[in-house]
Amino acid sequence: MNEVSPRPIAEIASYHAHIYYAGQPERQQAEWLRLRIGERFRVRLGATSRSVRTSRPCTRSPSRPGFFATLVPWLMLNHGGLSILIHPNTTNPKRDHLIDPIWTGRPLGVKGDMLGEDDEAEAALEVNTEPTLGA
Repeated sequence: MNEVSPRPIAEIASYHAHIYYAGQPERQQAEWLRLRIGERFRVRLGATSRSVRTSRPCTRSPSRPGFFATLVPWLMLNHGGLSILIHPNTTNPKRDHLIDPIWTGRPLGVKGDMLGEDDEAEAALEVNTEPTLGA
């Protein structure tokens, strides 16, 4: 048996959450969810994709205690039937999206051919929300 050393948590520079939708009703649900996230969490909300299958209100966390432990359970309870891919940002985006993510809602196929295998980890960007409500 080949023994492999565990990977250190320090590999994770930040996290992304991708909210997927199909069609206008789901897009409205994704936009509603994005607004609720911004009201409750200090995160960086990315732009909503115009592609048919995915909305990418990406949330990028500053590395601070409690972020993952509060946002992810909130998403689990409030995803409204949408599929959400939550992945770490390390130096391997392909592995981050295809091998190391967690899903809330129904898991979907991810197009890995557009992802690199050896990049610089995407650091947490400055937050662009000012929460007014508690989780």
